[in-house]
Amino acid sequence: MNALRLKRGFTLVEIMIVVALIGLLASIAVPTMLNASRTSRSKAIAKEIQTAGDAFIQYSFDHAGEYPADKTPAQMPSGMAPYLSKFPWTEETIVGGNWDWDYNVFGVTAAVSVKSPTWDDDLMTLVDEVLDDGDLGSGMFRTRGGGYMYVLEE
Repeated sequence: MNALRLKRGFTLVEIMIVVALIGLLASIAVPTMLNASRTSRSKAIAKEIQTAGDAFIQYSFDHAGEYPADKTPAQMPSGMAPYLSKFPWTEETIVGGNWDWDYNVFGVTAAVSVKSPTWDDDLMTLVDEVLDDGDLGSGMFRTRGGGYMYVLEE
C-alpha cells in the first residue's frame, strides 16, 4: 500500500537543488547584464562627445578655421547655439558633471570636455576604448584638470 501512496509536494533536497540552480544562473546573468549596461552607457557618452566635437569642427569650418573663445563649464560658447541647438550642452552629462569648451588651455588648441564627472577612471577608460586607444593618459580622449577632454586640435 505504501508504494501506491501518492507523492505530494517537494522534498527539501529537491527544493535546495532548484534554489542552487537559480543561484548559479543568477551569478552568471547579473554580471553580464551589469557589464552590458556599463558598455551601453559608455557608448552613449562617447557618441555625445563626438557629436559635440563635430559641432565645434563645423563651426571652425564655417569661420575660417577659428574656434569660439574658451568658456566656463555648462555655458554655451559664443556663436555655438545654432551648432548645438539640439544638444544638451547646458545640462549635466550622463556621466555627471558638465560640458566644457576648452580653447588654448590644458596644452591643446581645442577640446570638448566633461568637467567634474561622477564616473571614475575605470568607467571613463571604457569611454576611451570607444573613442580612442583605451589609455586616459594619451590620445584624443584623455584626462585633464578636473575631468576628461576629447581633443579636436593639438
